[in-house]
Amino acid sequence: MKEKTRKQYEARAKIAKAMAHPSRLLMLDLLQKQEMCVGDLTDQVGADQSTVSKHLAILKEVGLVDVRKEGALSYYRVTCGCLDGFFSCMETVLLSDLKGRQKSLK
Repeated sequence: MKEKTRKQYEARAKIAKAMAHPSRLLMLDLLQKQEMCVGDLTDQVGADQSTVSKHLAILKEVGLVDVRKEGALSYYRVTCGCLDGFFSCMETVLLSDLKGRQKSLK
C-alpha cells in the first residue's frame, strides 16, 4: 500500500477541522437523514441564520455537503454515505473512555 503524502494528511486535517464543532456535527447528522434548507437547520441548531450559513459554507468547502437551489431556497445534503460509521466510531471511543474513567475512580 502506498504511503500517504503530507498533502493527504493536510487534506484529512482540513476535513476533521471542519467537523470539529458541535453545531456542524449536528447539521451533518440531520442532513444524513434528509435535505434541509437553512431555515430548517436554524430551528434545529438553535443558532441564527447567518451562523448556520457560515457553518454550512465550511462544510461545503471541504466537500461534506452540497447545495441545491430551488427558487429562493437552498437545500443542503450530505455528499458521502460514510458518516454513520464515523459517528459510530466516535461513540465507541466515548463509551470506552467513560468506562476507563469509571474504573479509575474505583
